[in-house]
Amino acid sequence: MPKMLILGNSDDVAVALHPVAANTPIPDLNITALADIPAGHKIALRAISTGHPIRKFNQIIGFASKPIAVGEHVHTHNLVTGNFERDYSIGTEAHSTELFDSASAAIFQGIVRSDGRVATRNYVGVLTTVNCSATVARRIAAHFTPEVLSAYPNVDGVVAITHGTGCGMAEHGEPADLLRRVFAGYATHPNFAGVLLLGLGCETNQIDSLVALTGRSSNLRTSTIQEEGGTAAAIRNGIVTVREMLEQANQVSRTPVSASNLIVGLQCGGSDAYSGISANPALGAAVDLLVRNGGTAILSETPEIYGAEHLLTRRAASPEVAARLIERIHWWEEYTARHKGSIDNNPQPGNKTGGLTTILEKSLGAISKGGTTNLIEVYRYAEPVHKRGLVFMDSPGFDPVSATGQVASGANLLCFTTGRGSVFGCKPTPSLKLASNTPLYNRMADDMDINCGTIIDGDETVQEAGARIFEEMLAVASGKPTRSEVLGFGDEEFQPWLQSATL
Repeated sequence: MPKMLILGNSDDVAVALHPVAANTPIPDLNITALADIPAGHKIALRAISTGHPIRKFNQIIGFASKPIAVGEHVHTHNLVTGNFERDYSIGTEAHSTELFDSASAAIFQGIVRSDGRVATRNYVGVLTTVNCSATVARRIAAHFTPEVLSAYPNVDGVVAITHGTGCGMAEHGEPADLLRRVFAGYATHPNFAGVLLLGLGCETNQIDSLVALTGRSSNLRTSTIQEEGGTAAAIRNGIVTVREMLEQANQVSRTPVSASNLIVGLQCGGSDAYSGISANPALGAAVDLLVRNGGTAILSETPEIYGAEHLLTRRAASPEVAARLIERIHWWEEYTARHKGSIDNNPQPGNKTGGLTTILEKSLGAISKGGTTNLIEVYRYAEPVHKRGLVFMDSPGFDPVSATGQVASGANLLCFTTGRGSVFGCKPTPSLKLASNTPLYNRMADDMDINCGTIIDGDETVQEAGARIFEEMLAVASGKPTRSEVLGFGDEEFQPWLQSATL
């Protein structure tokens, strides 16, 4: 018998958990499929007239663009995004979070830095101010092969953080400030035992302005290629500097620390219709456990909460927090209009193949990563996160850009859900991959850390999967390598958000 899932008591559609052929009766729903329904796609439960809102998760996911019959496939050919009034109901669902006492709180084996912050990894970084210094940075990092690094068993590696910007842009203004926040966040990230900040010398993104933002951190060294006497000299001197940092970095050891020291960035990419049913709510259940243990979770990707932001404002800890989130939503509406775009350009083709039709539908699934606790604060992109609990950081929906901002904000662990099979790493922060369905997990077992398809298969509840994810968070924070780390991902994915014009 075909398996169908109705996610809300007011829903107009059900989700096919397995492919359903045309003309197949579905006795449990008392309907017959009028067309082939791919796995993860929607079938109409009732007749829907043109312009009528269509609900899933008890929420509007779009409007019928033509009459839809009972049993018809509901997707891009007959469902479109439209404007509707959101009921923000600010703070009506906010509630106090029940915290575990210190005796029962979870712990992991972390690295405590001299300033008291806790690391989950122990890297030395070569951070470039501008694209022009990227090659030199890569040459410095390439010197430290596995054979060389074997002399430093407590160090996870040397990573070059390179990018394609840093010049050809305005020197002042919000885009420049945003970019500098990213660099300051990486330069002072606890997962870096030491950082060599490498510039060319004449770029817009000058070293001195970045150093001032770091508070002149003691683990930061600087170098400019022009002052060193050219690329060869900069490479030689850089190798010497990194070797000195490695000696110091190797002196650390892991000790038991509270889970309250975890700051977890929440990501979803290559999503499918199962993401909002299995992996994302399971991650949300793990986030609830994290917050109850005093930890922090960063929800992001503003275009991917669009149309569902009212579910967050209801959990806002204060009217001011809700206002900051709503302001960001309006900013994105203006931003996309200014560039002659549309927020509904998201979902992407792969998302739609997996059953997601509109950004409203995608957002309802994506927002479930944030669990059920209060929204404590809203931050701009790459701003340092200081408050504990569930917070939101404004960012694009493009995963590398969003994750880069979360790491710059202080995330020492990432959890990344996927339904289609995204591959991603984000040094210096480990990235856990959560598969939304069992076929994906089996097909890409080398890339996936956790299978949440067990929920779809009926083998596990969302809460049970969430508890399993939380335990894996603690294990990875304690040093267990993720699949992306085993495969060597994370050297190329650094991608700051570029808002400025290229000049």
